[in-house]
Amino acid sequence: MADFITVSKVEEGVRLLRWFLRQFPSMPQREFYKLCRGGQIRVNSKRVRGNEILAAGDAVRIPPTVLSYVHTRAKKTESGERFTLSDLESLRKCIIHNDDDIVVFNKPAGLAVQGGTGIRKSLDKMAAALFPYDKISLVHRLDKETSGVLVVAKNQRAAQVLADAFQNKKAHKEYLALLNGDISPRKGCIDNFMLKGQVFDAQTRLNNGTGPRPQRAITDYEVLSSASSCLSWVKFSPKTGRTHQLRLHSALTLGAPIVGDDLYGRKQKVDTVLQSVLSTNNLFLFAYKITFQHPSTGKMMTLRAAVPDFMLPVMKFLEFNLP
Repeated sequence: MADFITVSKVEEGVRLLRWFLRQFPSMPQREFYKLCRGGQIRVNSKRVRGNEILAAGDAVRIPPTVLSYVHTRAKKTESGERFTLSDLESLRKCIIHNDDDIVVFNKPAGLAVQGGTGIRKSLDKMAAALFPYDKISLVHRLDKETSGVLVVAKNQRAAQVLADAFQNKKAHKEYLALLNGDISPRKGCIDNFMLKGQVFDAQTRLNNGTGPRPQRAITDYEVLSSASSCLSWVKFSPKTGRTHQLRLHSALTLGAPIVGDDLYGRKQKVDTVLQSVLSTNNLFLFAYKITFQHPSTGKMMTLRAAVPDFMLPVMKFLEFNLP
């Protein structure tokens, strides 16, 4: 029995062939056209040639032979990463904006942004499978444990423009985090230097001047709410993009590590009720909002990501709200 997939709003305007290969990236084009000629692939019950432009709400008929072919295979890249059609569909549902130049994801916690040795699946390789006819390029990054807004370029020109914007601080990012501690002062700017998981008040050289130079790290922060004098709901606006910057500034500068941070954190000092609410392996750091200039239109865009599921019950219980 055939299956049907409804075209989402972010996919509107895409040609049928391109849309189909995003859904089933391991299927040969020749098989796609063969199924079109035989009337096996249809849109809104009508026969197609393959070059039709889709609209949001269109129902695409997927013949059972295609489902069987794809579901018996996992996509394997040259680097050894493996991901299934189900993985790709899950990532496709994380798209919050998509056009010819960029695709923006609400990256789930636990998914690596970039592939590498020992990484089973990563967002960059999966995005390349979702958009096989685009040149997918990362222009900024999030830690594997961090969820939230991630902008990805779909062509070389967009990649160059966006990389310049992020490098030159023309893009503005906001994060929300739950910190294990009471923060004072409740608003301020952290401006220090980082090197190898440490922070320094002044720029120094290690190993008698022969070691690497610490990098400046700047973060604006504001405590939005607090609970039981042991938890703080904080908005971060990083001005630089150092590795683990917000995690280090929280733990080492503010003295209040992010809840769920096994690398820089400490055992939670909260009462029994709060401990039960916080029982999760996830890092409570969320890339909530990003503002940047579109690489082609020049229009300023502000995009927000939905709060991850693991954070919602905690926010509700502690009566914390979005800014």
